[in-house]
Amino acid sequence: MVNKVKTPCIGVCSTGIGDSVCRGCKRYTHEVVDWNAYTEAQRVSISLRLDALIRQVLEARVEIFDEPLLRQQLQMQNVRHHPEQSPFAWLFEILKVGAGQIRNLEAFGARLLPEYAHMTLPEFKTLVDEDFFVLSQVHYERYFSKVY
Repeated sequence: MVNKVKTPCIGVCSTGIGDSVCRGCKRYTHEVVDWNAYTEAQRVSISLRLDALIRQVLEARVEIFDEPLLRQQLQMQNVRHHPEQSPFAWLFEILKVGAGQIRNLEAFGARLLPEYAHMTLPEFKTLVDEDFFVLSQVHYERYFSKVY
C-alpha cells in the first residue's frame, strides 16, 4: 500500500490572520486552502519542499549519527512524521513535541554541533523554527508571491 501524505497542519495556522506562510506548518496560504483538492503528487511535492527547507536549516546545526535509533525513538514516542522526509525533518518533529522533556538528544541519535551546544533544546527548537519560517517566507516571495 502506498503511504498517503498527511497534512502537515499542526493546528496553529496563521494564514487566517494574513500571513502568506503559515507559522505552524510552513505551507503557503493557497496550499492550506487547497490541500484537500490536491493530488497525491502535489502533496508529495509540498512535503519534499518542506523537507528540503528544514534540512537546510538543521544540517548546519545538528549531527544525526544514528538514523535507526532516531527512527526507533519516533516509533516509541509515537511522534507523527512523514516517512518520505529526511531524518532532519523527523528530528524537527521530535523537537516540536518534546524539546522541553528531552534531557539527552544523543538518546535520539543526534547531537547539537558545538556552536549550538550551549543552548537548551527549547531555545534551539525556537531558533530552528524561526529560521525555517524565514526561509519559507523567502522561498514564497521568490517563487509564488507574484502568482498568488
